[in-house]
Amino acid sequence: MEKLENKILDISAKLGNEVHLSAIRNTFISMLPIMIFGGLFAVIGSAPATEDATGFMRVWADFVASNSKIFSWISVLGLGFTTLYIVIGITYNLCKSYKIEPLIPLFISCFGIFILNVNPEELVYGMSLADLTYLDGKGIVIGLFVGIVTVDIYRVLKEKNFGKIKLPESVPPSLSETFSSLTIAVLIMLLYLGIFAIFNAMGTTLAAWIGGLISPQVEATDSLVFILIMTFIINGAWFFGIHNATFWGLMGPIMFMNLSTNAAQHASGLAATSILTESFWVYFVCIGGTGACLSIALLCCFSKSKTIKTVGRISVLPAFFGISEPVTFGLPMMLNPIFFVPCAMVPTINALISYICMSTNLIDKTFAMLSFNMPSVFGSFLSTGDMKALVLVVVLLIIDMILYYPFLKMYEKQQLKLENSD
Repeated sequence: MEKLENKILDISAKLGNEVHLSAIRNTFISMLPIMIFGGLFAVIGSAPATEDATGFMRVWADFVASNSKIFSWISVLGLGFTTLYIVIGITYNLCKSYKIEPLIPLFISCFGIFILNVNPEELVYGMSLADLTYLDGKGIVIGLFVGIVTVDIYRVLKEKNFGKIKLPESVPPSLSETFSSLTIAVLIMLLYLGIFAIFNAMGTTLAAWIGGLISPQVEATDSLVFILIMTFIINGAWFFGIHNATFWGLMGPIMFMNLSTNAAQHASGLAATSILTESFWVYFVCIGGTGACLSIALLCCFSKSKTIKTVGRISVLPAFFGISEPVTFGLPMMLNPIFFVPCAMVPTINALISYICMSTNLIDKTFAMLSFNMPSVFGSFLSTGDMKALVLVVVLLIIDMILYYPFLKMYEKQQLKLENSD
């Protein structure tokens, strides 16, 4: 057991410290404020009112209707330009890791993402038109590509003093830095220009071409099998002390891409199509944080063991807001053999039931992300606009408590023996 634990922790440490994965993870975390702001306006702009609604619902619906352009525009800016925010974040975080001044790479990355993701339709001074479709979640792959390629090429060539232009010492540092990086910047932009020219000749863009190429793979990640496997792995890894953020280099882009697609569909009056989003994960799968710990925190409050009851009372409020650490470390659940099975399986059961409900249209799919710390009973409704989603979360919480109960009773017996012996 100890050897397995050390091996897993070693792999986790290597993944967590890998510079590119770290930059991706930090970028998605940093994007939360603007994503939440856009999601909030998407929720407010979706008044769940029927035509014969009265009172507050009627006022809400009328207010949204009279300000629809504002709500739609904020929603688009928050969720519809995901790729642009991602490329800026990755470029900045990689530059920070490499200790590079980020301004010039940021300019290059913005140039790259626009030329590879945006399809110009009519370029006339003052009247330019362009297809911005792939600046949302569908263009995330190119955002990752541009951010990483820009900084890595820039760093390598900079270290080799490639094309450096020497200027007198009297030249201001900012101007000197710009000229010393001029050749490198032009070279990288020419690379992106060449890629644009190739795909423009084909009547498309790199983002659109890649989107068509990976579409089957993206759909596969939204499948029941993938969701169940990743849910089991991520929550099982938490048992060994591996934080779920370790996996966000893989899961983050997938979830953001799906959420952005759902938000765009919802804004257009269409039904959302993707299931695996951050809001699905936070509000329906991990109810109470990683390990779905709200259920066990509630059970602990009624334990015969004074120690377990104290842990429950301390941890139930944080778990209600999606923070599982107090109960995870307080019992402890982590590295406690009794809790490995429920820690991995309970969220997996949640994922299975929620997936079935959404795939059969029993409840609506998510289109907004409010906050990681939004209680699931509220977040489930606000992210779907469907009151049945709230009912589902309550049912899942009851099921989670039933599943955790026999394992907690086993642990309770151990604790009672220790307390009685004292």
